[in-house]
Formats: sequence, C-alpha cells, structure tokens
Amino acid sequence: MTYRTKGTCSMAIQVELAPDHTIEHVEFIGGCSGNTQGVAILVQGMKAEDAIEKIEGIRCGAKPTSCPDQLAKALRMALEGCGDGSVAK
Repeated sequence: MTYRTKGTCSMAIQVELAPDHTIEHVEFIGGCSGNTQGVAILVQGMKAEDAIEKIEGIRCGAKPTSCPDQLAKALRMALEGCGDGSVAK
C-alpha cells in the first residue's frame, strides 16, 4: 500500500506487510535519502506493532511529525487493511 505523508519532506511511503504483520518492505518517496533508507532497513523484519511502538511520536525539529512518525501512521493504516483492526487508533 502507499501512504501519502503529511508535514514531512518525504511525499509518500510504500509499505508491504506479511499476513502475520511482519514488515517485508518499506520505501520512502522523497525525503532525506540516508535517513529514510536507514529507517526502512531497521524496521524490515519487525512486527508492525513493535515498529509503531518505537517510532510513533518522533518529531523532526519543531515539526509535529517526522518521517518515522509518518511511517507509524502508514503501518497503522496497513494493519487496518489486514482486517483485524488490532492497532487502529
């Protein structure tokens, strides 16, 4: 699925989850290349719920959000698409 980001330099995030909620692939479109590549690699193989717990609420300077925070939102949306609603907020 593709999530359109809000309030960050990245424009979108592509997320692929396995049926067991393991993060298979994350790709940021735009943003700070080194940072977004690093975040994407670090969360790969993690359960989406665990990644959300670690990265949700991270801010970028004075901005109320960040690329990791937007990834948490994308992961929540992807989980809602799984049909179990386990982490919907």
